[in-house]
Amino acid sequence: MSLADPVFQSPALTRAIETLVAAGGSSPHECTLVARNLVGANLAGHDSHGIGMIPRYVDSLLEGGLRVDRDPLVRLDCGAMLVLDGDSGYGQSVGQKAMQMAIERARMNGSCILGLHNTHHIGRIGHWAEQAIAAGMVSIHFVNVMTRPIVAPWGGRDARFGTNPFCVGIPFPADAPVILDMATSGVAQGKARVAYNKGNAMDPGLIIDTDGNPTTDPRYAVVPPYGALMPVGEHKGSGIALVCELLGGALSGGGTWHRPHTGEKKVHNGMLAILIDPEAMGTADLLREEAMSFIEWVRQSPPAAGVDHLRIAGDPERETRKRRLIEGIPVDATTWGDILNAAAKLKLDPALIDRTARSI
Repeated sequence: MSLADPVFQSPALTRAIETLVAAGGSSPHECTLVARNLVGANLAGHDSHGIGMIPRYVDSLLEGGLRVDRDPLVRLDCGAMLVLDGDSGYGQSVGQKAMQMAIERARMNGSCILGLHNTHHIGRIGHWAEQAIAAGMVSIHFVNVMTRPIVAPWGGRDARFGTNPFCVGIPFPADAPVILDMATSGVAQGKARVAYNKGNAMDPGLIIDTDGNPTTDPRYAVVPPYGALMPVGEHKGSGIALVCELLGGALSGGGTWHRPHTGEKKVHNGMLAILIDPEAMGTADLLREEAMSFIEWVRQSPPAAGVDHLRIAGDPERETRKRRLIEGIPVDATTWGDILNAAAKLKLDPALIDRTARSI
């Protein structure tokens, strides 16, 4: 991080993003949902899904690919199964409403299968697992990405998949629930964007160039001529990406991406979410006890060289959130400049956003 890169406290940064989203026409409630979700991703260390998405959102809004203040449209309702159309609304808003509907159905029926499609970028999928966890639910999420493909299938030389996230949330242990939230690419596209903005190279094995050759230059994932990200875990990640495309895309009702990209800025997601109420299964006590015992057993494994202590899925986000709430959220200067430029596109004074974000 350069000396010019700002560091923001989360309350002030949230107010600044709320102001910017409001300039796009969203209601105060939607502004709060969007801002808290994006800043929350930065707090958790997922800068790829944080406020750096705002310039893309603004371009999509101005193009008409993103619509404000949308409610999920019910396409199918048969009790424990819901299919919802996001109506191109902010994923942070539509996603919250859709998950709440699914949680209520899971309480009634013991489980719920939710198909959500035609929703603008729904952000960090772990956020939705956290919403389910807060209600005591286990959740499983398969997500596809309806925009320019950016991930190569294992053995291929160009992009055919989105980053197609997979996520599982388990509400036990209560003080440190298990949240596995992963892109099926070796790295999220947004992390390549951050590296490109900072002038940093990527680790080997994560990117191929336009000819399909390995490279560490993040530009091939960010600006044309494009190369592609590589799947995580070679053929295994490629297989999970395929499953996420079919379940999160086709089964959810939104379809899959198999056509040339025409340059539009919208990012639509499809999600198949499965919610399970452990209390209704009658296994909540056993799950609670076994989770505590098993995770404690895992944590007792001697750390490998260079590792300070064992971490389970969800620990890195909790540690980063705790640190950034105190130290602030770092944002690279290029990303911040892009956000201020996005404010100007909405006829909003960039200096106002900057002052608001830097206030105490």
